[in-house]
Amino acid sequence: MEKRNVLATIRRDIEDHVGEKVTLKANGGRRKVLVNKGTIEKTYPNIFVIRLDQDTQRTVTYSYSDVLTKTVQIVFVG
Repeated sequence: MEKRNVLATIRRDIEDHVGEKVTLKANGGRRKVLVNKGTIEKTYPNIFVIRLDQDTQRTVTYSYSDVLTKTVQIVFVG
């Protein structure tokens, strides 16, 4: 499958879950894995925004290619 199609599929999948809780596993470098829980707040053409549960003032952004390359793994909680 072409890379563009895969990214579009990832984007649609995340857009379908806006407002839902997720668990994020992000590669923090140096063999560290950061695990956060949050809510998908908004999607944009190249990135998506997640509001973290433990600090509601804080958001993190990731690109769809981060999901494609497995730099970030998203588990939809419900």
